[in-house]
Amino acid sequence: MADRILLLPDNIANQIAAGEVIQRPASAVKELLENAVDAGATEIRLLVNDAGKALIQVMDNGSGMSETDARMCFERHATSKIKNIDDLFHIRTMGFRGEALASIAAVAQVELRTRKEEAEVGTCIEIENSLVVKQSPVATPVGTSIAMKNLFFNVPARRNFLKSNASELKHIIDEFIRVAMAFPEVFFSLTNNGQEVFHLEAGSLKQRIVQLLGNPYQTKLVAVKEDTDYLNIYGFVGKPDTAKKTRGDQYFFVNSRFIKSPYLNHAVMSAYQDMIGTDAFPMYVLFIDLDPAQVDVNVHPTKQEIKFEDEKIVYAFVQSAIKHALAQFSITPTLDFNLDSSIESLESIQKPFTEERQSAARSSSIFQTFTEANQAHKLGSGGSSSGLRHWSELEKRSQVKVDSWQLAPPSPSAHESDSSTSIGAVFTSLQAAFAVPEHVELTQLFGTYIIVPAATSFLLVHQQSAHERVIYERLAAALDGKPVATQRSLFPSTIDLAPADAVLLADLIPDLQLLGYAIEPFGKTAFVIQGTPADIEVGNERAVLERILEQCKHFSEIKLPRREMLLRSVAAQQSIRPGVSLSDKEMQRLVDDLFRCAVSNTTPSGRPTYVEFKKEALEKMFGR
Repeated sequence: MADRILLLPDNIANQIAAGEVIQRPASAVKELLENAVDAGATEIRLLVNDAGKALIQVMDNGSGMSETDARMCFERHATSKIKNIDDLFHIRTMGFRGEALASIAAVAQVELRTRKEEAEVGTCIEIENSLVVKQSPVATPVGTSIAMKNLFFNVPARRNFLKSNASELKHIIDEFIRVAMAFPEVFFSLTNNGQEVFHLEAGSLKQRIVQLLGNPYQTKLVAVKEDTDYLNIYGFVGKPDTAKKTRGDQYFFVNSRFIKSPYLNHAVMSAYQDMIGTDAFPMYVLFIDLDPAQVDVNVHPTKQEIKFEDEKIVYAFVQSAIKHALAQFSITPTLDFNLDSSIESLESIQKPFTEERQSAARSSSIFQTFTEANQAHKLGSGGSSSGLRHWSELEKRSQVKVDSWQLAPPSPSAHESDSSTSIGAVFTSLQAAFAVPEHVELTQLFGTYIIVPAATSFLLVHQQSAHERVIYERLAAALDGKPVATQRSLFPSTIDLAPADAVLLADLIPDLQLLGYAIEPFGKTAFVIQGTPADIEVGNERAVLERILEQCKHFSEIKLPRREMLLRSVAAQQSIRPGVSLSDKEMQRLVDDLFRCAVSNTTPSGRPTYVEFKKEALEKMFGR
């Protein structure tokens, strides 16, 4: 009987490993950039064509490799970082497992050029499908250049799973930012299809953060620095007013390695408690340096998830460091036990408290009032304390009447509430078409809700949610061939974005044009807003567009298709805000439009647009 278990050929084994390590072009970018950093480079250049599908090339001026090393680096689990088992627990380099280049060579056509400083000529190696096609001496600068072409050329199924060029480029930029942020002392550049996207001169961490995340952070960063025997924490956090609706600008680095840690993120959020909203996310770039023996970085193929030996102590240090930093910069209240110099110079502080002064203080009416037993109630009642009479007058003036709304009956208990209201309930008889008769008077409540009476019930419509649903369906029709009219601006405004946001906006421009926005590129990261939909307030174009991009990034986190993401974002930003007073005609129009929608009872995100209150339920609440 024939044996059934066979060893996999090297090229197949490498492709399987590549499935873990190289999931998309951005994965290869991460591995190649980290190798360049490990080589001690001070200048690293990244070139991509066709969002990395056609070409990814990383050039560095690092230590370079010998001819033998250049050949060996493509073997599986070949590494210069690990020599014995103990080294695995003291890792300070970015890469160490020796999988990256072998995996890349299994799914792309690779050309490596490298030279050490002491060598007169370098080495050129061409590899295809894990096989060396060519190896020869070559004239090349000191350092290493790796070019990988036609990613997944031999695995068409994997190539078909890649997203659009704009989506893949966004992932590449994300990986580039993570590496460039961790090493501000190194020059980095990123060029896409011949156009330079990033040009990052070596400098301080703060300069690098501003270069990568945008100029608005220039004056909005708070320095964090805490040194302890167990670990050191340093970096920057954003002031509370920079908090956004998305998690985009949040970076944790452990021993200069980017990590994702919901646990540590919770520590940051708790430090900002009561300073930002529950739906807002603070900006932070934080570095934690500690003994590598206290961390296990070998728990995930991409090494973005790690384990701490003592998570709780790291959590406590992070939380404490951020609280201390925010307090130091007078963003949160803090106790200061040092007297201000202006106070110390006062006469009452400088001069001695003589017996004469003590006697005068004891004879004062204030001293007697507060030292006699049971006399505090006499404060301001007349006589010797007439000087304090204004306190009682102030007390009388501060008395306020109890408003009628304070006498309203208590709200029903939980089980009564459940029976009387149904969040998101649908009027089945009105779902197809609901028109409010003109003689029915609509009422706006708290500048947020509209009361719509019906025969045996009434609706409480949330004006923003209702408007969001109306706009969403109107915009969906626009993308299906009924473009929204554009109102051209007399004085076009310019918006300058962070590079990652600029790539996102460039990808959205064709669809935004159908939604009534006329936007044109104006340089690398700037855009000119030539026109907007007619209902956008003049002068508010930039703010609306920035909020749309923030909303898009929020929806991209929950993996929505691009079209749906854009529709929801624009609808959310153009919808009427709570607190806006509506006329009778505006309320009538909004409710009519809502019940003409294909889906009228929820917003695109699933929140209810109205709640139904039935007459029987109301009578039950009042015991009738």
